[in-house]
Amino acid sequence: MNSPPTLNAINMIRRNIVPLIATFLVSIVILHGSIAKASEQPNILFIFADDWGWGDLSCHGHPYVKTPNIDRIAKEGTDFHRFTVASGVCSPSRTAVMTGHFPARYNIDGHFAWVPSNARRNMPDWLNPEAPLMIRFLKQAGYRTAHYGKWHLANDMIPDSPTPAAYGYDDYGAFNCSGEQMPWHDDAARASAFIEESVAEKKPFFINVWMHEPHTPFHTVPKYEWRFRDLDRADQIYASVLSHADDRIGKLLNTLDRLGIADNTLVIFSSDNGPARASKPAELNLQYDTATGAGWGIGGSKGITGGRRGYKSSLFEGGIGVPFIARWPGKIAAGKVDEASLISAVDLLPTFCEIAGAKLTGDYKPDGVSMVDVLKGEPMNRRQKPLFWKFGSPWPARATAPNHWVSWAVVHDQWKLVANGDMSHVELFDIAHDVTESNDLSSSKPEVVKELLGKLKKWQSSLPEKPTGNVFSKLREETGKGRAK
Repeated sequence: MNSPPTLNAINMIRRNIVPLIATFLVSIVILHGSIAKASEQPNILFIFADDWGWGDLSCHGHPYVKTPNIDRIAKEGTDFHRFTVASGVCSPSRTAVMTGHFPARYNIDGHFAWVPSNARRNMPDWLNPEAPLMIRFLKQAGYRTAHYGKWHLANDMIPDSPTPAAYGYDDYGAFNCSGEQMPWHDDAARASAFIEESVAEKKPFFINVWMHEPHTPFHTVPKYEWRFRDLDRADQIYASVLSHADDRIGKLLNTLDRLGIADNTLVIFSSDNGPARASKPAELNLQYDTATGAGWGIGGSKGITGGRRGYKSSLFEGGIGVPFIARWPGKIAAGKVDEASLISAVDLLPTFCEIAGAKLTGDYKPDGVSMVDVLKGEPMNRRQKPLFWKFGSPWPARATAPNHWVSWAVVHDQWKLVANGDMSHVELFDIAHDVTESNDLSSSKPEVVKELLGKLKKWQSSLPEKPTGNVFSKLREETGKGRAK
């Protein structure tokens, strides 16, 4: 028969078991807190269109384009009318989103083309995968990340360029990149599948949906052409491709609704630059793109800018002022229009990282600032941190493109200064109150001109002379251009 435990034995059990129980309970509390934190992290769905003009939305008053799903985002969120991207063309604009930096810091001043063109323009052949990237900050915070749609941070004509996987995405399907070209219309279906997987794994997600529309070539589908059968052919083509894109956005919204996660998901719709327009009347002809296939050419470009000056490739507001509509139920006001806040694409990285609880590690410093408070309803009509643009443009201006001569621009406080290549000609606008850039104040505000020119020249002096790092294709050697050092 076993003897009853002694008092010493009982005390020994207490000394060993009680700390174990306490440790177990603390672990449960910590684990619960971690789970709670993960469940509180919002999902982020960033829809980035290609050449979608500020005026190309029915909620912005377009006379015949119908965009009911984007209009729904505006109705259930806030429509920010003063958002600008970091370039008037694709690749540098996307670089700013990815890095939170002005693209000139990477010598990315134009779109990535084939290797000889990149070398001639003193550009790399792709964005350096070792650059500080929003995706990696978000992954460190526990996010699943994916990219679907256009890439163009390299080019499909450069077969040895890194795929999007090299930049840290958990999954991708893309075109305008090396490797397999995802069909342009598969973006929403792929994104919806990734959303379902993330919900099943109980993890927050960040997804880029970088749509092809309405970039040339215009890929029309009979169903959408029929919706606009009473329009002239070019208008019918333009309206039909926008309608097709809007329907795919509707599919994404329906996926969020069906899974019950709409209230915990920030959805943003924007565009990489303003609409493309032919500089003179162009015939409606078919063209072929190596990444997306055959479709209608520039003769079908009918995008509008809502009265803003210039079009794609201009540093006036028609080229860089684009739609920006954000929905986050309970956090972002519904049905509101913000006509004051001067938000930039370089603000997106710090904004998304603050929302996600992601830390900006190391010595990384964004060129933008977090706009979380602005998204939640505190308007900001003056830039305390300046914005800069660089884009090679001809001077004097061509008669067929009178608003496409600006090579340098800076925005600070309420002011925007634009300059030609050698800064022999400048114009100044109170951009906070003059979005159409109609009133040049350079003669009446010489002190402001002097101050902004000083900021611009100081920024110019900080830019690299040429690209560096692992950003050059082997094709440079084969084409006689040599490898830049």
